[in-house]
Amino acid sequence: MMLRGVAHGAKDTFTLLLARSQYCNPGVNFSSVWTEVANRSFLIHSTYTTDTKSREENKTTIESLYRLSVDIKKIRRLKEWVLLQDVAYVKEIAGILQEMGADETAVASILERCPEAILHTPAEINSQRALWQLVCQNEKQLIKLIEQFPESFFTTEYHENQKANILFFQELGIKNNIITRFLTSAPNIFYNPVEKNKNVIETLQRSYLSLGGSDANMKIWILKLLSQNPFILLNTSTAIQENLEFLQKNDFTDHEVLQLLSKLKGFIFQLTSTTMQKSMLFSKNVFKCSDQELKQLVLKCPALLYYSAPILEERLEGLLKEGISIAQIRETPMVLELTTQIVQYRIKKLSALGYDIKNGSLESLNGTKKDFEVNYGKIQSKKERPIFNPVAPIRIED
Repeated sequence: MMLRGVAHGAKDTFTLLLARSQYCNPGVNFSSVWTEVANRSFLIHSTYTTDTKSREENKTTIESLYRLSVDIKKIRRLKEWVLLQDVAYVKEIAGILQEMGADETAVASILERCPEAILHTPAEINSQRALWQLVCQNEKQLIKLIEQFPESFFTTEYHENQKANILFFQELGIKNNIITRFLTSAPNIFYNPVEKNKNVIETLQRSYLSLGGSDANMKIWILKLLSQNPFILLNTSTAIQENLEFLQKNDFTDHEVLQLLSKLKGFIFQLTSTTMQKSMLFSKNVFKCSDQELKQLVLKCPALLYYSAPILEERLEGLLKEGISIAQIRETPMVLELTTQIVQYRIKKLSALGYDIKNGSLESLNGTKKDFEVNYGKIQSKKERPIFNPVAPIRIED
């Protein structure tokens, strides 16, 4: 999905999106997606290079980059193969970037981070420029995006697919600022043929209606799901249907399935029925609960369904080592959404205030960083507040 040396950028994109999500799971099945990313990157790279040891650097390319104050040593270290190509368009690409408003420092930075940009023809880059202008407010915004995400912009191999998908997303009602976020944080969804993305959207729409959702709310639901997790489009319609059927077979009502889809922001489609089954079985054994009780726990804390059994086990062990009981965890299962490191840090901070987590509520540990800081502040204020003694004599100054 990513091309021409963009493999590392794609990997960072996956990490960034998941880190932003409330439910980040290293066990999510991205293997097939990432294999395709790596394979395509290799194929494009191989069209330019043979044996780097037997070839010499293009002196004209080196001189042109040097005049632009580009750190050539950095390119040699990261993507030396770019410097070996017989044809490059250094001056032309730099000129286009300058036309868009990039200063000398910005041009150098862009070419250092994405040197393969110079292997594209001016015609290709101008076409890409026109394409991104469909969703950018002006060229000032466009050049700012290129400075931040050069690899996304200079991946031009699927230009027609990109254009068709941009127009499709606009027809769906997705705002241009969201589409630009997709272009930079999830560019690989634009490399799909538009028919594939339409098929996935139609599957989601049918699923939403079959689960009891209304026509009036369907568009809002779909747009929210896509804005939270555009990687849904990397799934197949079959995978989406299989995961929904798995939940229904485990006695989740249609309303409860919709509830889980919303809470998990669509990431449930990137799981497999096997990993979900193992996670649920692990939780059932740990909490020694019935199927109905387990279902209620999952609805209360979808992380029990989303995280793989090994991840849940690791986090559970971390909590037990801190003296927290199974009964406490069952009462507040959301604590399993936190990594062991975060839990240890928060317990240490609370303990410094004299808060006994073993006998207190785990609610104090829960939530985002901001949520925790708010709770911590309340506990700290309560501790520092002087105790009022109603029988103490009142001192009156003469």
